[in-house]
Amino acid sequence: MINDVHKHRMALFTCDASRYFAEKVVEAMNRMKSPEDPEVVLGPLEVTHFSDGEFQPSYQESVRGATCFIIQSTFPSTDNLMELLLSIDAAKRASANKVIAVIPYYGWARQDRKDKPRVSIGAKLVANMLKVAGTDALMTCDLHADQIQGFFDFPVNHLYASYDFLGILRKLQKQFKDTLTLAAPDMGGAKRVNAYAKNLHTPVVICHKTRARANVVERITPIGEVEGRDIVIIDDIIDTAGTLTEAANELIKRGARSVRAFATHPVLSGPAYERIDKSALSEVYVTDTIPLDPAKKELQGKFRVVSLADTFARMILRVYNYQPISSEFPL
Repeated sequence: MINDVHKHRMALFTCDASRYFAEKVVEAMNRMKSPEDPEVVLGPLEVTHFSDGEFQPSYQESVRGATCFIIQSTFPSTDNLMELLLSIDAAKRASANKVIAVIPYYGWARQDRKDKPRVSIGAKLVANMLKVAGTDALMTCDLHADQIQGFFDFPVNHLYASYDFLGILRKLQKQFKDTLTLAAPDMGGAKRVNAYAKNLHTPVVICHKTRARANVVERITPIGEVEGRDIVIIDDIIDTAGTLTEAANELIKRGARSVRAFATHPVLSGPAYERIDKSALSEVYVTDTIPLDPAKKELQGKFRVVSLADTFARMILRVYNYQPISSEFPL
């Protein structure tokens, strides 16, 4: 008789940096599951730290034959990426049937091409590392560029924050009626903003940006009707917030009634919190793919956090049950 106890068993784990998010995902999955299905729990994954800075993940239960979902965003420090890679390797060596890396924020994604001589393509290198570690599939959200999916030699389940953002944008549209306008903070974000605008039937403003050097904006020129408009800037990442705040300030100077921002990944490095707090932005909507810095709590008055836990919970269950996910995302 063949023992089928481990047949198609789900095992859900998280690395340390994304535990806050994984716990919300588990809670959501338990709300969504059928009553006869077993409760979803986070499996025990312990990380032993050594005095020289090395660390070693270790599973405290069997994963043999299981479909393992390992949740970890790869925001700084690089230890977060290394912990994920080691956890994937450990699961494969423990005879997991499949390992699916759930990376809400895929770090290094902005290094997706050679934009100057003699530089690396970090997004491709990380994809290779995930493959070598033993990843069978990836689940991530709002990659910096859609074509990054082509860097992977295994399936990519690409989720979009648009599912969660559109509901809020429709409420703003009812509030502002005919004055709501969507804006791209730079030319690279035009495609993303046009997708939202097509769904909401709103006009678009494109901000033309020139840089003095990396992370330093020299000049921003809005293209489109600004005066008397309530503008929402759409982006995928807020890093130092230089582009975002300069764009917001320039839009207000040119007669905009209000400026808000929606961005999926709140990297928020350097002076980002201070810049946003002092800027013309009235609200900044971000998701919980990266946690806000608790040390900067006094500077977070303009932030509104939109949780993607329910979205990831639904998609994990769909992927686990071999169901399509594309119908879930309108953009």
